[in-house]
Amino acid sequence: MKNNILTIKNLKKIYHDTKGETLAIDDISLDIKEKDFISIVGPSGCGKSTLLSILAGLETKSDGQIISADNLRIGYMLQSDSLFPWRTVLENCLLGLEINRELNDENKERVINLLKSYGLYEFKDKYPCNLSGGMRQRVALIRTLAINPDILLLDEPFSALDYQTRLSLADDVANIIKKENKTTIMVTHDLAELIFQLT
Repeated sequence: MKNNILTIKNLKKIYHDTKGETLAIDDISLDIKEKDFISIVGPSGCGKSTLLSILAGLETKSDGQIISADNLRIGYMLQSDSLFPWRTVLENCLLGLEINRELNDENKERVINLLKSYGLYEFKDKYPCNLSGGMRQRVALIRTLAINPDILLLDEPFSALDYQTRLSLADDVANIIKKENKTTIMVTHDLAELIFQLT
């Protein structure tokens, strides 16, 4: 039996402002094992993105526990691709490694191999403005994979795309996740998108 690499117990998040408080997350508990694919479905505003932000360390919890394996590395792919327009595709993909001060020849070669594997190598010296929306999201995913995370957090990664592109990219992302053997938590408001991911 696989051990949990991340456990969430009775997680709660309350936002406070001048008008009072808003309960965003209440009593969420979840066990995540290595290579799990977990999808959380719910309407906009129900706290899905807040949960990922807490797991990524971008927001603090109000109550509850988050227990993780030692040195657990988390990669967070936002709703928008958030690519820097003045950096090339390759430079964007290397950004996380630069921030973590882990950019070396070996890691750079691994990123180049990811670009080759997923059909983006010929665009490595192009800028984001030269890419389609689906290609930009694939670059964003490779940038997230570049740091070799133990868990991928995907926050509605297809929401900004047209329907046909979303279906195509969902298939690409599902194949990439399976090939890279990544534990994944994805949030979405689209039940059809989830069904497509699981087929």
